[in-house]
Amino acid sequence: MQMEQIIDACGRESGIPFSGAAYAGDGEGKLFEGGFGYANRSERIVNRIDTRFGMASGCKIFTAAAICQLVEEGRLSFDALLSDLPDMSFPRFDRGITVHHLLTHCSGIPDYFDEETMTDYADLWKAVPAYAMTSPASFLPMFRDKEMKFAPGERFSYSNAGFIVLGLIVERLTGMTFQAYVEERIFRPCGMTDSGYFRMDDLPERTAFGYIDGESGARTNIYAVPVIGGPDGGAFTTVYDMDKFWQALLGNRLLSESMTKTMLTPHARYNENVRYGYGVWLSVIDNEIFKYYVTGSDPGVSMRSSVYPKSSLRIHLLANSENVAGTVARKIDEAVYSGS
Repeated sequence: MQMEQIIDACGRESGIPFSGAAYAGDGEGKLFEGGFGYANRSERIVNRIDTRFGMASGCKIFTAAAICQLVEEGRLSFDALLSDLPDMSFPRFDRGITVHHLLTHCSGIPDYFDEETMTDYADLWKAVPAYAMTSPASFLPMFRDKEMKFAPGERFSYSNAGFIVLGLIVERLTGMTFQAYVEERIFRPCGMTDSGYFRMDDLPERTAFGYIDGESGARTNIYAVPVIGGPDGGAFTTVYDMDKFWQALLGNRLLSESMTKTMLTPHARYNENVRYGYGVWLSVIDNEIFKYYVTGSDPGVSMRSSVYPKSSLRIHLLANSENVAGTVARKIDEAVYSGS
């Protein structure tokens, strides 16, 4: 499989060149790495292999790992009722919602950004100031008083609000901010020294601006996403750090072998070939897991980070423009499946 050729071909076919960083490795080591396009277009600063990119929803896996750690420590259970947890008051929510329901997008709670009915995430911040969204609690007024969508466990419905609630649980049980917990208990043990929940108005060095391309030109996404990321998305990372995370998770350095297996078990059905574990998607072909992956898409951001368990192949695509990472990832899947 020739990564650079796939990336170039996708750019030609779609008319949107890949802008970001890509990495491929397996049990033997690095297979490919490269930076493409610009981290800062006006200054013509190129994307490097160690450039940091926004993850959007790709970092829901960190929230799930945090919850699994608390379960493993005996401070929580997957069957725990949301209504029984401390300082969790949601009068309009079904009292039968469990932590498991929240982790698998099967809770039925209302969402602040419902991807079944809404398409433009940036539209949210026309009424609510993005600069005010600094913690999980900041999002509560956007969904806590709405009606349930369906009964808990009835079906899968991707829920950003569900992961906001999981982040609140982490904060209530640990006494730490969600961001601080993930940075201390997940990023640090993995050696993810370039990752963090950085403020959009105070980005560190080597961080790419996210670009929204439109008919009138391109603009950065600073006003299109919350000022700081949280339990449902918005962390920043590098392809190197994503590789460190997967190696730590699969090497049982974040969780026990049993808990890691639980996290990566298909718990909910999205469609015929896609399942959902805890914070992670699973592609299933012929009743076998073809790959584990996380994916994210925000205005000015797209990413896909995948592990193919049969070959131990790991491929990470982080982009500072929309949709391009998913396009490249689908072509890579075809190449991996065909063995080319």
